[in-house]
Amino acid sequence: MSVATTKQPAAAFKRAPGGPRRFRINLRQSGIYIAFAAIVLLFTILTGGDMLAPQNISNVIVQNSYILILAIGMILVIIAGHIDLSVGSIVAATGAVAAVLMVNHDVPWPLALLITLVVGGLIGAWQGYWVAYFGIPAFIVTLAGMLLFRAVTYNILGNRGIGPFPDEVRTLANGFTEGYLGNIGLGALGGADLFTVLIGVVAVGGIVVSQWRSRAGRARFGQVVEPFPLFVAKIVAASVVVMFVIVQLARFRNLPWVLVLLAALVLGYSLLTNRAVFGRQIYAVGGNLQAATLSGVKTKAVVFWIFVNMGVLAALAGIIFAGRLNQANPTGGDQLELDAIAAAFIGGAAVQGGVGKVVGAITGGLIMGVINNGMSLIGAPSEQVMLVKGAVLLAAVAFDVWTKRRAGASR
Repeated sequence: MSVATTKQPAAAFKRAPGGPRRFRINLRQSGIYIAFAAIVLLFTILTGGDMLAPQNISNVIVQNSYILILAIGMILVIIAGHIDLSVGSIVAATGAVAAVLMVNHDVPWPLALLITLVVGGLIGAWQGYWVAYFGIPAFIVTLAGMLLFRAVTYNILGNRGIGPFPDEVRTLANGFTEGYLGNIGLGALGGADLFTVLIGVVAVGGIVVSQWRSRAGRARFGQVVEPFPLFVAKIVAASVVVMFVIVQLARFRNLPWVLVLLAALVLGYSLLTNRAVFGRQIYAVGGNLQAATLSGVKTKAVVFWIFVNMGVLAALAGIIFAGRLNQANPTGGDQLELDAIAAAFIGGAAVQGGVGKVVGAITGGLIMGVINNGMSLIGAPSEQVMLVKGAVLLAAVAFDVWTKRRAGASR
């Protein structure tokens, strides 16, 4: 006689036999944030506090904005069980298209940006067709795209850069919000922009409400939830981090516009992956393609549209990248695909697909950015930076494999 068993969901605690609940950290979900905090703390000590200086925090965000945008698209591609090696070349090609439109042909910048995003979407559709409907592995298609679109960039630009860009585009890439409500005194910290601080308060309120509703929803449906003290501790920690970053930005030059754009993208794509049917279908395709097909998911369409989305986000990153440099050049975006892929895997994406979060990819991208910035602050040579980044990437993937084996052995 066999007894049916069900797999229990991962939880932040477990019940000891005959005893009360005791804490257990879910390393798969929380490990990336613990590692991020440890890396920031390490470089803060090594740099004598310069890592957390207001200007440096702003620099980390602005300098890595286009990588974070790419990481959002890349995490969806990897969740679906694919890879995109062409995004660096698409960044260069779309930046070149934007430059030709705005600089050479005086196309109004809003229309030029729209056309550039459409071009990115068409590039994604081209690659998505070969992967989804023709059945060529994404690795091969996007490897070909990496070469093809780099060649397109050289054909558009030749061996020269095109610039400068309009002020509005440069502001989007490098600019900051105005001090709409004046400054507020913060004692020993000096003055800070009141509007930026209020944005931080609203963000913290949003975090508290969304997490509370999520926990209440799980409890209502009988799912296992973490102990209330641990839940409160996580909310307090996240709120402190958000307010610290916001206050430091408010003390420098207010919110970078690109951070506003990133916040909108993270919120939108988090809702897509957690709440929308299409987001659930992406996880289903990456988790078990055959089961998703039998369940009625139009798997080919899902794969096609995630590549279209990747193309659009790569075009947006191309605009930000070119705007930050104030010119489009044929070597722009070189190796950005490696940074985006590394951000996704460091942020918790599974090599086999089906696992990953947008917030995790952003955290992975920030880890890469903090390593670059911190190593630069301490004067480390470039070969040491590559060594550390490679070691972190290998450790992240090894951790993913280890947790899978551990979960399999515990069944």
